[in-house]
Amino acid sequence: MSQRNSGYRRKVLDDYATPAWVTQALLPHLPARVRTIWEPAAGRGQMVHALKQAGYTVHASDISDGIDFLGEEFAGFDSEAIVTNPPYSKAQAFIERALHLTKSSGVVAMLLRCDYDHAATRQHLFGQCPQFAKKLILTKRIVCFAGPKAAPSFNHAWFIWNWKHHGPPSLAYWQPDLPAEIRPNTRNGRPSLSAHAR
Repeated sequence: MSQRNSGYRRKVLDDYATPAWVTQALLPHLPARVRTIWEPAAGRGQMVHALKQAGYTVHASDISDGIDFLGEEFAGFDSEAIVTNPPYSKAQAFIERALHLTKSSGVVAMLLRCDYDHAATRQHLFGQCPQFAKKLILTKRIVCFAGPKAAPSFNHAWFIWNWKHHGPPSLAYWQPDLPAEIRPNTRNGRPSLSAHAR
């Protein structure tokens, strides 16, 4: 089945900005031990800004700055998690690379189209992957463009892998009428949820 044409040309390097609410939706689902995050497809920095606002230490890189996440010569930044909205055409390679770089104790979170886990050729990353911990479905669509044709075409979800995960993956839903409002916790320096998002 063909995908619907949005009426827009595809952006170079899949440079689509991620609205703050999308990143904020993820934060309650990251393990409490995570304090440093690497965003390897940072683009203009929207996700980096949202993560920093939540109290995380963030390392940012992007291929436009000469740092290729998929390049074997770059070992990456020392961090407890890799969180990004990867280029769609390279999403599988991004997941595989992130899992390799976080092996043994880290966390990976990737923003992908909701049906990305359906393909039989990718089951080594999902149904057959012990580290696949959670799928967080966004019940609000992401708008990537401004203007009269701005209606979004796809549903998205956060896919989360955790090297310390045990058991089957879980399924969660983020609803726009119950926003996950994140504030830095001044007692221990870690992000915390507001009361209505617990």
